[in-house]
Amino acid sequence: MNRYLVPRRTVIAGAAALGGCSVLPRPAYVQRTTWPLSIAPPEQRPARRHGKVLVVRDFQAAPGLDQGGVQWLNPDGSVHVDFYNLWEVTPARAAADDARRWLAASGLFAAVIAPDSGLTADLTLEGELTTFSADPRVLQGRAGLSLTLLDQRATPPRVRTQTTLAATAHMTADTPSGVVAAQRAALASLMGQIVGLLARTA
Repeated sequence: MNRYLVPRRTVIAGAAALGGCSVLPRPAYVQRTTWPLSIAPPEQRPARRHGKVLVVRDFQAAPGLDQGGVQWLNPDGSVHVDFYNLWEVTPARAAADDARRWLAASGLFAAVIAPDSGLTADLTLEGELTTFSADPRVLQGRAGLSLTLLDQRATPPRVRTQTTLAATAHMTADTPSGVVAAQRAALASLMGQIVGLLARTA
């Protein structure tokens, strides 16, 4: 008999022991972080008396932007959608909510409402979020919207203006928090552009 052979019952016992207490390293736990996209307007002005009523419809999301994960570009240019860093709400929904908040605070209108408010609107703002990501290669956050403003008093409703807005912001750090800060800054810049656009056209 070969004296180096191990009895079968010893092998089974050893396997059972490893099953209960593994010596292999376990992957580190990575906690998910949820980031807000609610951006406060810089000032609050009173509503315009006898002004127009504006309804801001929920913005659509361009393909790939209907996800909740924070996005940035990989070194090869492909898009990374992060699983551990998430927006509180989808960016398109947040952009519409922020647009209502900023336009209500602008003092340009008698009221700024959502589609389900039940009020009759003079103007309707529609949009699509076309860009919302960061590019660590150039340390830049990016946001883009296509917008259409409709005059609801015309029959049928008439397009008052149709345009595309874009904004960038500097990324101070190549980290998830740096990406988030740059994207929030780019979105805030877009909100300022929306207010300026409607101040000229509405």
